[in-house]
Amino acid sequence: ISEVDFQDSIHVLGFSDELNKSLLQLYLDNRKEIRSILGELAPRLPSYHSLEWRLDVQLASRSLRQQIKPAVTMKLHLNQNGDQTAQVLQTDPATLLHLIQQLEQALGEMKMNHCRRIVRNMK
Repeated sequence: ISEVDFQDSIHVLGFSDELNKSLLQLYLDNRKEIRSILGELAPRLPSYHSLEWRLDVQLASRSLRQQIKPAVTMKLHLNQNGDQTAQVLQTDPATLLHLIQQLEQALGEMKMNHCRRIVRNMK
């Protein structure tokens, strides 16, 4: 990250100006080594490949003649280190809608200036 971004990041911690200057100088002296260590520590997470889904609805059973019991089944295909894996997930529509709302809220928060600055510094 740049000097200004680093200073902005440590300024919110409430350290004295002298300590902030010392931290900045220490960061500038060891910037390449810090970047390489952080690159090695980054987790290797699986990435999205594709998604298959199916909607199942149970309309009746022997004990209950009139019932509606929906279920969404999803098969999530992931890539990790060149290997492809699949995870099968099943949920009801209400839980799926709640999950969608939470993900949309997280995407909305990524548009905030604070999050943008963090993401920009991570690259």
